[in-house]
Amino acid sequence: MAGCAFRSVLPVIDIPRIVLIDSRLSSVLVGRSVATVAELCFAAQWALVLHRAASLGGSAFVQAVAVAVVPLIVLAEGFSWYAVLTTEQRAHAVENSLWGLSAALTVAGVLVIGPQRLAAVYLPVIAGGAAYVAFIFLYDVPMYWGRWVADQASGRTYLSVADGMAEVRGRWTVSYRWEDWRSEVAWMTLYFSCGVWSSVWLVYASPALGVGK
Repeated sequence: MAGCAFRSVLPVIDIPRIVLIDSRLSSVLVGRSVATVAELCFAAQWALVLHRAASLGGSAFVQAVAVAVVPLIVLAEGFSWYAVLTTEQRAHAVENSLWGLSAALTVAGVLVIGPQRLAAVYLPVIAGGAAYVAFIFLYDVPMYWGRWVADQASGRTYLSVADGMAEVRGRWTVSYRWEDWRSEVAWMTLYFSCGVWSSVWLVYASPALGVGK
């Protein structure tokens, strides 16, 4: 919640280094670091819920999914940082594919356990998870892949990781132009609203599964 609150007030478009508010706190380095911590915490939430669901249902598959979620998101974060530092959009497509895969595995795990044991979370996870997976693979991944194809066609030169790290610490462009922000609005809106509320919902739904007991 704190990470999303911070990033919604100080939004950043990472690769073109565009910010809405001219502040060092708006830098890509700060924003990406906050996002990394927040997203790993969110993945850990889901892993804990899945672990408890696996114990309720006695499912080895769901247990394996619970163990896999955080490593998958750690890998996704690695691709995200690579994309941000080098400006290569293809890595963002891989990052989001890993998020989509994690969500699909989560939905599959809940389906395996079934509504009898997961009445408190079953329908919200199935409906919300399916919608998220569809958004990722029908909108997000094609968007980033299309940007990479366009960059390749234009002969874009990518940064090295070291050069990118030097750049994200201090270079940004302030923009209020709708044209610059338009393609980011859909995912940012969902991320900073539905993403946050799903995290809050997990806190209240988890006691029904005995999580934390």
